[in-house]
Amino acid sequence: MVVFSALAGGPKNGVEIMNEIDSMTNGWWRPSPGSIYPMLERLTEEGLVKKNPDGRYELTERASEQMEWSFGPFIRRPQTPDAVIVEVGAYVSYLEELSATDKAKMEPLKSKLKEISGRLAKIAE
Repeated sequence: MVVFSALAGGPKNGVEIMNEIDSMTNGWWRPSPGSIYPMLERLTEEGLVKKNPDGRYELTERASEQMEWSFGPFIRRPQTPDAVIVEVGAYVSYLEELSATDKAKMEPLKSKLKEISGRLAKIAE
């Protein structure tokens, strides 16, 4: 669940969660208050999230355990070189699509992409 991912980095209020999801999806999806707050209330009732006195929500220990079992490798970093290669390939696909649809976003990244591709080429030798 994307709300769990947003809260995995630490406590956030509803607006911060919506901003985090917006950022995680690169602006493709920003949930509405009408979807986030009822969800947070439901997750609180289920004991997966708790609301702190400062109004920020955080994951409970139960949620952290459930994330580990429910989401497995989608939340954790890849554990094997093969899994890393699959994940890198997924990011390359994402960047290819972004390049095809929004060249302006890719322009400032070209230098860094060339550096990374050079490093990968050295590994592949």
